[in-house]
Amino acid sequence: MSDASALPDLKSYEHITVESDGHVAVLTLDEPKKLNAMDTAMLDDMLEAICSLNKNPEIRVGILAANGKSFCAGADLRSELGEGRTTADHLQQDHRPVLMAIANAPMPWISAVQGAAAGIGSAYAMNCDLTIMAEDAYIYQAFAAIGLVPDGGATWHLVNTIGRKRAYEIIATGEKLSAERCLEWGLCNRVVASERLMDEAREWAKTLAGRAPLALRYAKDAVRTAATSDLGGTIDRETELQMLCTESEDALEGIKAFIHRRDPVFKGR
Repeated sequence: MSDASALPDLKSYEHITVESDGHVAVLTLDEPKKLNAMDTAMLDDMLEAICSLNKNPEIRVGILAANGKSFCAGADLRSELGEGRTTADHLQQDHRPVLMAIANAPMPWISAVQGAAAGIGSAYAMNCDLTIMAEDAYIYQAFAAIGLVPDGGATWHLVNTIGRKRAYEIIATGEKLSAERCLEWGLCNRVVASERLMDEAREWAKTLAGRAPLALRYAKDAVRTAATSDLGGTIDRETELQMLCTESEDALEGIKAFIHRRDPVFKGR
């Protein structure tokens, strides 16, 4: 499965695994004994790996997956913050860079979710551009039960996807949102049989990797802009991005391929 030629600097990590298959990279949380609860060491691995993948021109789609029964049980509450560090330090210095590296990546990231995506783990699942969930998966805002509020951008994703009232309800009640409910409410794109999760995620990613990389990149930019801007601002940004696309080699290749009725060969430039 692994294609070292696509990732010449592929390295091993202690808390995650990274592999590639052509233009698709898979980053897997690999602490199944603790349900992939996140601590600083895991986040350090994730940030290094994600930044490396984002910079690799051969990688066109990333998958954020997890080993074991659950995607992520949230923050590892047993881990120490370190002397003199606060919860704010941990969220801003450890989680925020990883989340923003995915959000600002020049390629789409797909979260492949099985079991629980709980606490800040739900923020990582929702933060990806696309989400595929196993039938047994669910999103769980576990914060109210332990006297906390959602973090990692979870409230932003919930409000922007399902609306203020639904978002507040599931946060306040701690309702576990099943994969089917997530699909109905737009919190995920696809629901598949649990045993088929990674096969379906890889196949989906390979299909996307065959699209024009610049188009994927700038469409992601446009969607993010639309989520935080007004109509006029969105039209302005779309115009800027469209100019970048129309002047690219990939756009010319796409037109030629259409005229000659052949599959395009996109190069990302």
